[in-house]
Amino acid sequence: MKLGAHMSISGGLHLSLERGKEVGCDVIQLFTKNSTQWKGRIIKEDEAALFKKTRDKTRVEAIAAHDSYLINLASPDNIVWEKSVEAFYQEMVRAEKLDIPYLVTHPGSHRDSGEDAGLNRIAGALNMLLRMTPDFKKMILIETTAGQGASLGYRFEQIRSIIDQVMEPERLGVCLDTCHIFAAGYDMRDQESYNKTMEEFDRAIGITKIRLFHLNDSLKAISSRVDRHQHIGTGFIGLEGFRLLMRDKRFSDIPKVLETPKGEDMQEDVINLKTLRGLVN
Repeated sequence: MKLGAHMSISGGLHLSLERGKEVGCDVIQLFTKNSTQWKGRIIKEDEAALFKKTRDKTRVEAIAAHDSYLINLASPDNIVWEKSVEAFYQEMVRAEKLDIPYLVTHPGSHRDSGEDAGLNRIAGALNMLLRMTPDFKKMILIETTAGQGASLGYRFEQIRSIIDQVMEPERLGVCLDTCHIFAAGYDMRDQESYNKTMEEFDRAIGITKIRLFHLNDSLKAISSRVDRHQHIGTGFIGLEGFRLLMRDKRFSDIPKVLETPKGEDMQEDVINLKTLRGLVN
């Protein structure tokens, strides 16, 4: 079982791996730059080498990088869209240099241009980016969203639409966020609702497209369309939903990372990871 959490890169990229080991992670997710800025400095060769050396030493794998929150591949504004494409290209370069297998992205916001128009913009951007990186080995993961505001990706069919429009669909996968799908209206609190949600995903996208889970409980009720994460078992999803997912043999080898709230000492990660591991047995 590959379990972990999102880790800070404060003080150096390699320290995210050290922090992961400290709290008991098998895998981690990280930003490869400041997530609230457009530009990031170029990763130097010695920095990438130290990152990989620390990975080998700690035996914690950086399974996913998450792109900047500023990027919006669905934007109807050409200037923002072009800036987003360039920023995402740089995110791909950084993940490739650090040998991180997955790059997670939120689909984006259509900004009142309409859902179909936004989905087309995303697909157009991804096609351009994939053409720019023919030799890249890393996979882009489209994250399910809560559907807050004009955000896309809150229905499984929307993600299917993006994949169908991309010329190299094999280079795309899905990151399923439990809080997000719950807030979007997909239930998982008991066996019947869990089965229904997974069947809907399989019908719309294909269950094998799931390459990563974000495990987060929800501070808000089902169908709220509000993205607020909570500690495992203390939100509206509750322990049973996570027990069902953790015991689902289809996902036993799929990495799972926390994005739950935490303080500086990261003890919340320790508790949440212990809770999840306890649900397996």
